[in-house]
Amino acid sequence: MFLANYGLGKGIGFTPHLLLILVIRSCLVFDIKGRILIAALSWAFFIFTLNTNAPFKLPNKLRIENPEELTNIVFNLKITAGVLFTFILLFVMLLVNTVISERQSKQKLVLAHEQLRQYALRIENQATLQERSRIAREIHDSIGHSLTAQSIQLENALLFIDSNIEKAKSFLLQGKNMGANALKEVRFSVSALRSDPLKGKSLEFAIEDLFEEFKLKFQIKPKFYLPVNPILSPEINLTIYRIIQEALTNISKHSDADLVNIEIKTIDNSLYLSIQDNGVGFNPKQNTTGFGLQSMRDRAHALAGKFYLNSKPGEGCSIMMFLPFSGLD
Repeated sequence: MFLANYGLGKGIGFTPHLLLILVIRSCLVFDIKGRILIAALSWAFFIFTLNTNAPFKLPNKLRIENPEELTNIVFNLKITAGVLFTFILLFVMLLVNTVISERQSKQKLVLAHEQLRQYALRIENQATLQERSRIAREIHDSIGHSLTAQSIQLENALLFIDSNIEKAKSFLLQGKNMGANALKEVRFSVSALRSDPLKGKSLEFAIEDLFEEFKLKFQIKPKFYLPVNPILSPEINLTIYRIIQEALTNISKHSDADLVNIEIKTIDNSLYLSIQDNGVGFNPKQNTTGFGLQSMRDRAHALAGKFYLNSKPGEGCSIMMFLPFSGLD
């Protein structure tokens, strides 16, 4: 105010305000390098303006006779003005940059949230399509085959119903059994579609129920070994359940096994799942497109796990999965 009121540095009274406005506007337009450059030029211009002032005269009541003393006063005022403007400039730069950074962070957060929502929708749609494809394949391969065979038996029964009643009864009995098997297939497929197959039960009890369904359907009850029952998240429990369910489905369709061993334990900070059968086996290199195997592999990889499959014709099949405890609750 002293400089402005008494003429020292004519124009300085409004120059700092204009320079600060320029710096603020540059922060909204340029990147960090541009902001620093504009701030440096503004500071240099202020210092230049401060040191190129016309001589002035003080009022009589503030008259100072000693020229050196006046020079020192003017010099100190200029130093004070320069330091004050420097601090104000730095404060404005930091404040505006903080506000801009916060606004950019909010924009990035909104964008990330939208991208995550879109990604979740794509994953959900993909999972729905895959599940539909799997159920459609199951209906075609198992239920469709059973109903076709039943239709043939009924046609045979009609052919012999007049000429050979006993043979017709035999065909009808076979058709009835095939219908019962088809009904089991339907129930098994509906069970696979349940949104929450565990229904609040522990993983061990849910697997036991799954084994009972498997036994009723195929007269085989898998052997289950669970020495350690760690507390797992619902996502982990569901993943293990679905992998075992898919493995049992594949075993029932393709392996012709009469012995199934399933083991869950902890090894080296990982959860270990092993599923073995004594079925006919197959060549994994010739069965790389099966949806069931790919689904199990995808479920394991989704939780940062590792999935291994070992099988040879005539030597059964072995499935192993490792889930790191970093992905567990």
